[in-house]
Amino acid sequence: MSYNTSLPWTLDSLDLDRIEFERVRHNEDLFFLLCSASFVESGSDLYTHNLVDHFAGDEALQTWLSQHWEQEELQHGHALAAYVRKVWPEFDWERGFQAFWDEYGAVCTADELEPSRGLELAARCVVETGTASLYRALNDITDEPVLKQLTNHIKSDEVRHYKHFYQHYRLYREREGFGRYKVFRTLLRRVNEIKSEDSDIALRHVFNQCYPQHIDNHAEFKRITGRAQALLRRNIPAEMTVKMLLKPLDLPPRVQGWVEKPLAKMAEKLFLN
Repeated sequence: MSYNTSLPWTLDSLDLDRIEFERVRHNEDLFFLLCSASFVESGSDLYTHNLVDHFAGDEALQTWLSQHWEQEELQHGHALAAYVRKVWPEFDWERGFQAFWDEYGAVCTADELEPSRGLELAARCVVETGTASLYRALNDITDEPVLKQLTNHIKSDEVRHYKHFYQHYRLYREREGFGRYKVFRTLLRRVNEIKSEDSDIALRHVFNQCYPQHIDNHAEFKRITGRAQALLRRNIPAEMTVKMLLKPLDLPPRVQGWVEKPLAKMAEKLFLN
């Protein structure tokens, strides 16, 4: 199977000179969210290599991961970093990212993947749900036109990535024959990992760069980053998030209807501490 390797959009299509700085420049909470996201996205190549190795022999999925998913995820990181540098030039992005990478690279290993290929694809659906919800929320938060265009591009990419992982998940579910209980445990475990690892590491290294006098001050870290997380929490698209999270369980329509509404009320807690 061959893929078209052209990207759906490029950094050149964003006119950073059109940024309306007064709409974003003084919003520290938004800065923390964008910069931490740029760190995580810019480290996507390591995770991709782990996944490509994990799916050895599945040429179709390996090709998509290396020629599409990795390229698009790295583009997200490059575009977000370019935006952050343009609006907040005093922030040493490279230094912050290097510190993040030194820590994140040590924990982002193949050992973190699910031993079952199908369940790892279910876990990927959780991660793509989180990123799609994040960028949808950021798109709703901002009224700055260039950032709105950028977050819309990334959100659309993440939803498309989710669909691709889900299609391959269904193939592996048929091959491996696991049931809903195993899927549910995998989804829950990956939600907790997202909360405890990726975003926390990224936010901490943005904080350390901005507030070097408060490094290792956990209370101050929670105070500053807690505001950013609260802003995100208020804008999480609950209905979309829950529908995407539940889809790998393939619940009967009636059961799906029963659980969607109460879970939607809890959606803000799914990806945020």
